[in-house]
Amino acid sequence: MKLFFLKINLALTTSLLMLGFTSVQAQLHNSIITSPKRTFNSSQQLIFNVPPPPDDIDAPGNRSAGGTRGCEIIDTQSTKVNKKQLTALVPVYEKKDVAVVWGLTTTSYPKFWIYVPYLPTVDAEFSLQDEKRNIVYQTPISLSQTPGIISISLPSTIRALDTDKRYFWYFNIYCQPQQPPIFISGWVQRKSINLKLENMLKEATLKERVFIYGNNGYWYDALTTAAEIRHQSSDITDWVNLLQTVGLSNLSQESLVECCSSKN
Repeated sequence: MKLFFLKINLALTTSLLMLGFTSVQAQLHNSIITSPKRTFNSSQQLIFNVPPPPDDIDAPGNRSAGGTRGCEIIDTQSTKVNKKQLTALVPVYEKKDVAVVWGLTTTSYPKFWIYVPYLPTVDAEFSLQDEKRNIVYQTPISLSQTPGIISISLPSTIRALDTDKRYFWYFNIYCQPQQPPIFISGWVQRKSINLKLENMLKEATLKERVFIYGNNGYWYDALTTAAEIRHQSSDITDWVNLLQTVGLSNLSQESLVECCSSKN
């Protein structure tokens, strides 16, 4: 009889331990980093926690676009360029056999990063729309003849992105006047942060901010901060690691091109 009760106690103890372990795993998966000093060191691998997009997104987006509609002739001028496509530097989320292009930001005016492979000057356009497809911002973009990664900033003259609202953006390339554009598109959503995380970011270094943003799923902020580090010190480690986490390692060594401006 004693052996019987010992077995029961052992089984209950094991079950409780497994339950506690599962609970801890769930907490870690959904946790927000509370201390950059505790979670960051120079040898730690940068991880981007991809948050799931909302269930009711009505358009998945398009992260990359091939060189067609007049651009294929341009691509053949360079073997290096020919291997790469017009690509938005954003994560994709596999959902019901559909790749949803979506990312979070904490800022009112996020910066969008795009790899443009085309050598000659082409016409381009960037547009941002709200959930009802009303245009929030739209502008033609001037591109130089240098292929590389460009950044597009939302001007402070437009209304700031609303918290917890999502916006649909697209970027068009017109290689031939009479041809439809090559385009990429996706979603951006602004999400507020709690006071604890806000204070932590204020005290953190740039490198620590990349880790904090990345671990909490704020893609646009993490990549822009990594770009700032790259500009200041030529350190591309965090930039490369971030792009690798979302399947864009083939673009991680591309140059940042300071060439692009709004025509408005």
